[in-house]
Amino acid sequence: MSDLFTHVETAQFDRDGYLIVKGLFDAEEMDILRATAKNDNAMENNVMKLADGEGGTQRLTLWNKAGDDLWGLVARTHRIVDRMEQVLGGEVYHYHSKMSIKEPFTGGAWAWHQDYGYWYQNAILFPHMASCFIAVDPNTRDNGCMQVLRGSHLMGRIEHGHYGDQTGADPERVEETKKVLPLDYVILDPGDALFFHCNLLHRSDANHSPNPRWSLICCYNAARNNPYRESHHPRYSHLDKVDNLAIKTAGVQLFPDGTKFLRVEEDSTTGGRRLDA
Repeated sequence: MSDLFTHVETAQFDRDGYLIVKGLFDAEEMDILRATAKNDNAMENNVMKLADGEGGTQRLTLWNKAGDDLWGLVARTHRIVDRMEQVLGGEVYHYHSKMSIKEPFTGGAWAWHQDYGYWYQNAILFPHMASCFIAVDPNTRDNGCMQVLRGSHLMGRIEHGHYGDQTGADPERVEETKKVLPLDYVILDPGDALFFHCNLLHRSDANHSPNPRWSLICCYNAARNNPYRESHHPRYSHLDKVDNLAIKTAGVQLFPDGTKFLRVEEDSTTGGRRLDA
């Protein structure tokens, strides 16, 4: 598999705001990622718990540094970074990564939002940003797969705020958008990846199934789009890419001692209402 999108795929990303790459990571790599994620105490001990406004709980573990541990190697691999540089038009750096954790029956929903609706508040001038969403478990409609409004990135940034118990995009604007743009359910097998623009409207339902839905999301900003002041996510630093074989040769690598995880009180842009439990 090439590390680059074809011209047709790039045009599709520009038109739709997203692109699915089937089998970006193979079964052996996903076995390593899944085993590491679900056996690393740091993942659970540093999870943010957020009420979703619908009676469920969003669980998210987030870190800024792409280091030499397994998670850093994933975020630095050519197969992701080279594609990001294609769609964002030049050098990129790692903005942050996170594990979205939806446990059986209890995993919460995410309201309609654009990532740039939040990241804009972090002193970033332009929406030269995108994410790679990697299915660790199967992502199905039953366990709360992502939903996207195809082409909504072309609308630009929508106003975001607190609406009832949720934080997200202006509900009136979202409802009108749903009348004119297709809603796509992003169904993924483990190892499949969704590349999507930071202005793409997306959401997900709660997990009402007996199956977990863990997903790793690596986020990037264009180097030329450096934030003009400090925030809880990093400014530009050079990203050293690694060979695509790095995951297999590294094997299981837990978060190193001293890894800095984001706490919910540090992130005023997190979508949801904090839970103390």
